[in-house]
Amino acid sequence: MPVPMPAWLADISLLDMILSGVFIVAWFYQLYFWLRYMQGVNRWRRRKKKGKIALSAEQPGVSLVVCARNEEQNLSDYLPQLLSQRYPEFEVIVVDDGSEDSTRIVVERLRHRYQNLRLTFVPHDAWVTSSKKLALTLAAKAAKYDYLLLTDADCRPESDQWIAQMMSGFAEGIEVVLGFGAYFEKPQCVNRFICYDTLFNGMQYMGMAASHHPYMGVGRNLAYRKETFFSNHGFAGLLDSRSGDDDLFVNKVASRRNTCIVATSESVTWSIPKSTWREWLQQKRRHLSVSPRYKVSSKMRLALEPMTRAILYGLLIAIALLCPWYMAVGAAGLLLLRLVWQITILSTTAHGFGLRGFGLSVLFFDIFFPLQNLLMMTRNALFGQKQRW
Repeated sequence: MPVPMPAWLADISLLDMILSGVFIVAWFYQLYFWLRYMQGVNRWRRRKKKGKIALSAEQPGVSLVVCARNEEQNLSDYLPQLLSQRYPEFEVIVVDDGSEDSTRIVVERLRHRYQNLRLTFVPHDAWVTSSKKLALTLAAKAAKYDYLLLTDADCRPESDQWIAQMMSGFAEGIEVVLGFGAYFEKPQCVNRFICYDTLFNGMQYMGMAASHHPYMGVGRNLAYRKETFFSNHGFAGLLDSRSGDDDLFVNKVASRRNTCIVATSESVTWSIPKSTWREWLQQKRRHLSVSPRYKVSSKMRLALEPMTRAILYGLLIAIALLCPWYMAVGAAGLLLLRLVWQITILSTTAHGFGLRGFGLSVLFFDIFFPLQNLLMMTRNALFGQKQRW
Protein backbone atom coordinates (compact mmCIF):
# COMPACT_ATOMS: atom_id res chain seq x y z
CA MET A 1 0.00 0.00 0.00
CA PRO A 2 1.59 3.33 -1.07
CA VAL A 3 2.61 5.73 1.70
CA PRO A 4 0.49 8.91 1.53
CA MET A 5 2.38 12.11 0.74
CA PRO A 6 2.58 14.60 3.66
CA ALA A 7 0.22 17.53 3.27
CA TRP A 8 3.01 20.08 3.46
CA LEU A 9 4.95 18.32 0.68
CA ALA A 10 1.85 18.16 -1.51
CA ASP A 11 1.67 21.98 -1.37
CA ILE A 12 5.08 22.34 -3.05
CA SER A 13 4.91 22.99 -6.77
CA LEU A 14 7.58 22.65 -9.45
CA LEU A 15 8.10 26.43 -9.36
CA ASP A 16 8.62 26.27 -5.59
CA MET A 17 11.30 23.61 -6.01
CA ILE A 18 13.08 25.56 -8.75
CA LEU A 19 13.12 28.80 -6.73
CA SER A 20 14.30 27.10 -3.55
CA GLY A 21 16.89 25.03 -5.44
CA VAL A 22 18.46 28.09 -7.10
CA PHE A 23 18.38 29.91 -3.75
CA ILE A 24 20.25 27.08 -2.02
CA VAL A 25 22.87 26.88 -4.79
CA ALA A 26 23.47 30.64 -4.55
CA TRP A 27 23.66 30.40 -0.73
CA PHE A 28 26.27 27.65 -0.87
CA TYR A 29 28.35 29.67 -3.33
CA GLN A 30 28.24 32.61 -0.92
CA LEU A 31 29.36 30.31 1.89
CA TYR A 32 32.20 29.04 -0.30
CA PHE A 33 33.22 32.58 -1.33
CA TRP A 34 33.34 33.92 2.22
CA LEU A 35 35.13 30.93 3.70
CA ARG A 36 37.57 30.52 0.79
CA TYR A 37 38.35 34.14 -0.08
CA MET A 38 36.97 36.66 2.42
CA GLN A 39 38.29 34.59 5.33
CA GLY A 40 41.69 34.43 3.62
CA VAL A 41 43.25 37.25 5.66
CA ASN A 42 42.22 35.69 8.99
CA ARG A 43 43.40 32.28 7.78
CA TRP A 44 46.79 33.81 6.83
CA ARG A 45 47.09 35.34 10.30
CA ARG A 46 46.37 32.01 12.02
CA ARG A 47 48.89 30.22 9.81
CA LYS A 48 51.50 32.89 10.52
CA LYS A 49 50.90 32.55 14.28
CA LYS A 50 51.50 28.81 13.98
CA GLY A 51 54.67 29.38 11.93
CA LYS A 52 53.19 27.89 8.75
CA ILE A 53 53.73 30.98 6.55
CA ALA A 54 57.04 31.19 4.68
CA LEU A 55 58.42 34.64 5.51
CA SER A 56 61.86 35.92 4.61
CA ALA A 57 64.33 36.71 7.39
CA GLU A 58 66.60 38.57 4.99
CA GLN A 59 66.40 42.34 4.74
CA PRO A 60 67.68 43.37 1.29
CA GLY A 61 67.86 46.99 0.24
CA VAL A 62 64.61 48.51 -0.97
CA SER A 63 63.62 51.67 -2.83
CA LEU A 64 60.50 53.29 -1.38
CA VAL A 65 58.66 55.23 -4.12
CA VAL A 66 56.29 58.12 -3.42
CA CYS A 67 54.57 59.98 -6.27
CA ALA A 68 53.50 63.50 -5.30
CA ARG A 69 51.46 66.16 -7.02
CA ASN A 70 50.80 69.29 -4.95
CA GLU A 71 51.42 67.39 -1.72
CA GLU A 72 53.51 69.86 0.29
CA GLN A 73 51.42 69.51 3.47
CA ASN A 74 51.15 65.73 3.33
CA LEU A 75 54.86 65.35 2.64
CA SER A 76 55.63 67.58 5.62
CA ASP A 77 53.37 65.45 7.82
CA TYR A 78 54.15 61.92 6.65
CA LEU A 79 57.47 61.81 4.79
CA PRO A 80 59.54 61.94 8.05
CA GLN A 81 57.68 58.81 9.23
CA LEU A 82 58.67 57.00 6.04
CA LEU A 83 62.27 58.14 6.43
CA SER A 84 62.39 57.04 10.08
CA GLN A 85 61.61 53.39 9.42
CA ARG A 86 63.66 50.84 11.36
CA TYR A 87 65.15 49.02 8.40
CA PRO A 88 68.86 48.56 7.68
CA GLU A 89 69.07 49.73 4.07
CA PHE A 90 66.51 51.73 2.11
CA GLU A 91 66.03 54.90 0.13
CA VAL A 92 62.98 57.08 -0.42
CA ILE A 93 62.42 58.40 -3.92
CA VAL A 94 59.88 61.21 -4.22
CA VAL A 95 58.71 61.82 -7.77
CA ASP A 96 57.33 65.33 -8.25
CA ASP A 97 54.47 64.75 -10.69
CA GLY A 98 54.02 68.26 -12.04
CA SER A 99 53.41 70.02 -8.72
CA GLU A 100 52.54 73.71 -8.67
CA ASP A 101 53.00 74.20 -4.93
CA SER A 102 56.06 73.92 -2.66
CA THR A 103 56.43 70.15 -2.94
CA ARG A 104 60.03 70.34 -4.13
CA ILE A 105 60.97 72.85 -1.44
CA VAL A 106 59.62 70.55 1.28
CA VAL A 107 61.59 67.59 -0.09
CA GLU A 108 64.78 69.60 -0.53
CA ARG A 109 64.50 70.82 3.06
CA LEU A 110 64.18 67.25 4.32
CA ARG A 111 67.12 66.09 2.21
CA HIS A 112 69.45 68.02 4.52
CA ARG A 113 68.30 65.79 7.41
CA TYR A 114 67.96 62.46 5.59
CA GLN A 115 70.75 61.24 3.36
CA ASN A 116 68.58 58.45 1.91
CA LEU A 117 65.98 60.84 0.46
CA ARG A 118 66.07 61.44 -3.30
CA LEU A 119 64.00 63.64 -5.59
CA THR A 120 63.15 63.32 -9.27
CA PHE A 121 60.35 64.77 -11.37
CA VAL A 122 58.05 64.35 -14.34
CA PRO A 123 58.72 67.12 -16.88
CA HIS A 124 55.90 69.67 -17.00
CA ASP A 125 55.62 69.32 -20.78
CA ALA A 126 55.26 65.51 -20.67
CA TRP A 127 52.14 64.68 -22.70
CA VAL A 128 50.83 61.35 -21.44
CA THR A 129 47.45 59.99 -20.41
CA SER A 130 48.77 58.80 -17.03
CA SER A 131 51.59 60.88 -15.64
CA LYS A 132 51.69 58.62 -12.56
CA LYS A 133 52.71 55.64 -14.70
CA LEU A 134 55.50 57.79 -16.14
CA ALA A 135 56.45 58.90 -12.61
CA LEU A 136 56.66 55.29 -11.40
CA THR A 137 58.69 54.29 -14.46
CA LEU A 138 61.17 57.11 -13.82
CA ALA A 139 61.43 56.05 -10.18
CA ALA A 140 62.03 52.42 -11.16
CA LYS A 141 64.83 53.47 -13.49
CA ALA A 142 66.37 55.68 -10.82
CA ALA A 143 65.98 53.10 -8.01
CA LYS A 144 69.22 52.03 -6.35
CA TYR A 145 67.89 48.72 -5.02
CA ASP A 146 66.30 45.60 -6.52
CA TYR A 147 62.98 45.93 -4.66
CA LEU A 148 60.35 48.65 -5.07
CA LEU A 149 57.89 49.50 -2.28
CA LEU A 150 55.09 51.87 -3.29
CA THR A 151 52.92 54.21 -1.27
CA ASP A 152 51.27 57.62 -1.69
CA ALA A 153 52.20 61.03 -0.35
CA ASP A 154 49.13 61.13 1.90
CA CYS A 155 49.93 57.76 3.50
CA ARG A 156 51.18 57.18 7.03
CA PRO A 157 52.69 53.80 7.96
CA GLU A 158 51.21 52.12 11.02
CA SER A 159 54.62 51.75 12.65
CA ASP A 160 58.34 52.04 12.07
CA GLN A 161 58.27 48.32 11.19
CA TRP A 162 56.21 48.81 8.03
CA ILE A 163 59.07 48.30 5.56
CA ALA A 164 60.36 45.29 7.49
CA GLN A 165 56.89 43.73 7.56
CA MET A 166 56.27 44.20 3.84
CA MET A 167 59.74 42.99 2.87
CA SER A 168 59.29 39.84 4.94
CA GLY A 169 56.86 38.70 2.24
CA PHE A 170 59.67 38.23 -0.29
CA ALA A 171 60.32 34.58 0.40
CA GLU A 172 61.90 32.44 -2.30
CA GLY A 173 60.05 32.78 -5.61
CA ILE A 174 57.88 35.72 -4.51
CA GLU A 175 57.90 38.72 -6.84
CA VAL A 176 54.81 40.68 -5.71
CA VAL A 177 53.73 41.47 -2.12
CA LEU A 178 50.28 42.90 -1.43
CA GLY A 179 49.54 44.97 1.67
CA PHE A 180 46.42 46.65 3.02
CA GLY A 181 45.90 50.40 2.63
CA ALA A 182 43.31 51.67 5.12
CA TYR A 183 41.74 55.11 5.39
CA PHE A 184 41.66 57.24 8.52
CA GLU A 185 38.34 56.88 10.32
CA LYS A 186 36.33 60.07 10.83
CA PRO A 187 32.88 60.84 12.29
CA GLN A 188 31.26 61.28 8.87
CA CYS A 189 28.65 59.21 7.07
CA VAL A 190 30.66 59.15 3.85
CA ASN A 191 33.67 57.92 5.82
CA ARG A 192 31.81 54.78 6.97
CA PHE A 193 30.98 54.01 3.33
CA ILE A 194 34.62 54.53 2.32
CA CYS A 195 35.97 52.39 5.16
CA TYR A 196 33.55 49.53 4.48
CA ASP A 197 34.23 49.59 0.74
CA THR A 198 37.99 49.66 1.33
CA LEU A 199 37.85 46.81 3.85
CA PHE A 200 35.64 44.63 1.63
CA ASN A 201 37.86 45.17 -1.42
CA GLY A 202 40.99 44.59 0.65
CA MET A 203 39.66 41.33 2.07
CA GLN A 204 38.69 40.28 -1.45
CA TYR A 205 41.97 40.94 -3.27
CA MET A 206 44.15 39.77 -0.37
CA GLY A 207 41.98 36.72 0.28
CA MET A 208 42.08 35.71 -3.37
CA ALA A 209 45.84 36.18 -3.46
CA ALA A 210 46.18 34.05 -0.31
CA SER A 211 44.14 31.40 -2.15
CA HIS A 212 46.52 31.59 -5.15
CA HIS A 213 44.21 33.69 -7.34
CA PRO A 214 45.75 37.21 -7.22
CA TYR A 215 44.09 39.81 -9.38
CA MET A 216 44.93 43.31 -8.04
CA GLY A 217 46.68 45.41 -5.43
CA VAL A 218 46.60 49.02 -4.29
CA GLY A 219 49.38 51.54 -4.85
CA ARG A 220 49.09 52.76 -1.27
CA ASN A 221 50.79 49.58 -0.08
CA LEU A 222 52.37 47.43 -2.77
CA ALA A 223 55.83 45.95 -3.38
CA TYR A 224 57.45 44.11 -6.26
CA ARG A 225 60.87 43.28 -7.62
CA LYS A 226 62.39 45.80 -10.01
CA GLU A 227 63.28 42.94 -12.33
CA THR A 228 59.59 41.95 -12.46
CA PHE A 229 58.68 45.47 -13.52
CA PHE A 230 61.15 45.63 -16.38
CA SER A 231 60.89 42.01 -17.55
CA ASN A 232 57.14 42.62 -18.03
CA HIS A 233 57.87 45.88 -19.90
CA GLY A 234 56.51 48.07 -17.11
CA PHE A 235 53.17 49.59 -17.99
CA ALA A 236 53.29 48.63 -21.67
CA GLY A 237 49.76 47.83 -22.81
CA LEU A 238 48.26 49.95 -20.00
CA LEU A 239 49.26 53.41 -21.14
CA ASP A 240 45.90 54.33 -22.66
CA SER A 241 44.25 54.42 -19.22
CA ARG A 242 44.65 57.11 -16.57
CA SER A 243 44.29 54.51 -13.81
CA GLY A 244 45.64 51.01 -13.43
CA ASP A 245 49.18 51.74 -12.26
CA ASP A 246 48.51 49.36 -9.37
CA ASP A 247 45.59 46.98 -10.02
CA LEU A 248 46.07 46.48 -13.77
CA PHE A 249 49.81 46.03 -13.33
CA VAL A 250 49.31 43.40 -10.62
CA ASN A 251 46.63 41.73 -12.75
CA LYS A 252 49.18 41.59 -15.55
CA VAL A 253 52.21 40.20 -13.68
CA ALA A 254 50.84 38.31 -10.65
CA SER A 255 50.49 34.53 -10.66
CA ARG A 256 49.51 31.86 -8.15
CA ARG A 257 53.17 31.18 -7.34
CA ASN A 258 54.85 34.60 -7.41
CA THR A 259 52.45 36.63 -5.21
CA CYS A 260 51.79 36.72 -1.48
CA ILE A 261 50.13 38.97 1.09
CA VAL A 262 51.30 40.50 4.36
CA ALA A 263 48.36 41.17 6.68
CA THR A 264 49.89 42.07 10.04
CA SER A 265 48.73 45.12 11.98
CA GLU A 266 52.14 46.77 11.50
CA SER A 267 52.06 46.34 7.72
CA VAL A 268 49.07 48.70 7.24
CA THR A 269 49.26 52.17 5.74
CA TRP A 270 46.71 54.88 6.56
CA SER A 271 45.54 57.44 3.99
CA ILE A 272 43.44 60.57 4.04
CA PRO A 273 39.95 59.69 2.73
CA LYS A 274 37.77 61.80 0.48
CA SER A 275 35.60 64.15 2.52
CA THR A 276 32.62 64.59 0.17
CA TRP A 277 30.31 62.22 -1.67
CA ARG A 278 31.20 63.82 -4.99
CA GLU A 279 34.94 63.26 -4.56
CA TRP A 280 34.48 59.69 -3.41
CA LEU A 281 32.11 58.78 -6.25
CA GLN A 282 34.55 60.22 -8.78
CA GLN A 283 37.30 58.10 -7.25
CA LYS A 284 35.07 55.00 -7.38
CA ARG A 285 34.18 55.58 -11.02
CA ARG A 286 37.85 55.92 -11.92
CA HIS A 287 38.74 52.67 -10.14
CA LEU A 288 35.85 50.75 -11.68
CA SER A 289 36.68 52.03 -15.16
CA VAL A 290 39.68 49.66 -15.42
CA SER A 291 38.02 46.48 -14.09
CA PRO A 292 36.79 45.39 -17.57
CA ARG A 293 40.48 45.01 -18.49
CA TYR A 294 41.18 42.35 -15.87
CA LYS A 295 41.94 38.82 -17.00
CA VAL A 296 38.86 36.78 -17.90
CA SER A 297 39.41 34.40 -14.97
CA SER A 298 39.56 37.35 -12.55
CA LYS A 299 36.39 38.90 -13.94
CA MET A 300 34.49 35.63 -13.68
CA ARG A 301 35.38 35.16 -9.99
CA LEU A 302 34.53 38.78 -9.22
CA ALA A 303 31.22 38.64 -11.07
CA LEU A 304 29.93 35.47 -9.39
CA GLU A 305 29.88 36.96 -5.90
CA PRO A 306 27.56 39.96 -6.51
CA MET A 307 25.52 37.86 -8.96
CA THR A 308 24.75 35.17 -6.37
CA ARG A 309 24.21 37.88 -3.76
CA ALA A 310 21.56 39.51 -5.95
CA ILE A 311 19.97 36.09 -6.54
CA LEU A 312 19.65 35.55 -2.78
CA TYR A 313 17.85 38.82 -2.13
CA GLY A 314 15.71 38.59 -5.25
CA LEU A 315 14.66 35.00 -4.64
CA LEU A 316 13.91 35.70 -0.98
CA ILE A 317 11.25 38.16 -2.14
CA ALA A 318 9.97 35.73 -4.79
CA ILE A 319 9.80 32.83 -2.30
CA ALA A 320 7.99 35.00 0.24
CA LEU A 321 5.38 35.95 -2.36
CA LEU A 322 4.96 32.68 -4.28
CA CYS A 323 5.93 29.77 -2.03
CA PRO A 324 4.51 28.25 1.18
CA TRP A 325 5.27 30.17 4.36
CA TYR A 326 7.68 27.59 5.76
CA MET A 327 9.88 27.87 2.66
CA ALA A 328 10.00 31.65 3.10
CA VAL A 329 10.96 31.18 6.77
CA GLY A 330 13.70 28.74 5.78
CA ALA A 331 15.10 31.11 3.15
CA ALA A 332 15.05 34.01 5.61
CA GLY A 333 16.85 31.83 8.17
CA LEU A 334 19.60 30.97 5.70
CA LEU A 335 20.01 34.64 4.80
CA LEU A 336 20.22 35.51 8.50
CA LEU A 337 22.91 32.85 8.97
CA ARG A 338 24.83 34.38 6.08
CA LEU A 339 24.60 37.81 7.75
CA VAL A 340 26.00 36.36 10.98
CA TRP A 341 29.07 34.89 9.30
CA GLN A 342 29.57 38.10 7.30
CA ILE A 343 29.59 40.27 10.43
CA THR A 344 31.89 37.83 12.22
CA ILE A 345 34.46 37.61 9.42
CA LEU A 346 34.35 41.35 8.65
CA SER A 347 34.71 42.35 12.30
CA THR A 348 37.58 39.96 12.97
CA THR A 349 39.46 41.15 9.89
CA ALA A 350 38.77 44.82 10.64
CA HIS A 351 40.03 44.58 14.22
CA GLY A 352 43.21 42.89 13.00
CA PHE A 353 43.87 45.94 10.82
CA GLY A 354 43.01 48.39 13.60
CA LEU A 355 39.58 49.31 12.20
CA ARG A 356 36.17 49.38 13.86
CA GLY A 357 33.62 46.72 12.98
CA PHE A 358 30.38 47.50 11.14
CA GLY A 359 27.74 45.49 13.01
CA LEU A 360 24.27 45.30 11.50
CA SER A 361 25.09 48.08 9.00
CA VAL A 362 26.70 45.24 6.98
CA LEU A 363 23.19 44.34 5.77
CA PHE A 364 22.70 47.81 4.26
CA PHE A 365 26.16 47.88 2.67
CA ASP A 366 25.62 44.35 1.36
CA ILE A 367 22.67 45.56 -0.70
CA PHE A 368 23.91 49.07 -1.52
CA PHE A 369 27.37 48.50 -2.98
CA PRO A 370 26.51 46.01 -5.77
CA LEU A 371 23.79 48.38 -6.97
CA GLN A 372 26.15 51.34 -6.82
CA ASN A 373 28.92 49.50 -8.67
CA LEU A 374 26.50 48.31 -11.34
CA LEU A 375 25.24 51.86 -11.92
CA MET A 376 28.78 53.25 -12.10
CA MET A 377 30.01 50.57 -14.51
CA THR A 378 26.96 51.12 -16.70
CA ARG A 379 27.63 54.85 -16.68
CA ASN A 380 31.28 54.28 -17.60
CA ALA A 381 30.27 51.98 -20.45
CA LEU A 382 27.68 54.38 -21.85
CA PHE A 383 29.27 57.78 -21.26
CA GLY A 384 32.95 57.15 -20.65
CA GLN A 385 35.25 58.73 -23.22
CA LYS A 386 37.99 56.65 -24.78
CA GLN A 387 41.36 58.08 -23.80
CA ARG A 388 44.41 58.06 -26.04
CA TRP A 389 48.03 58.10 -25.13
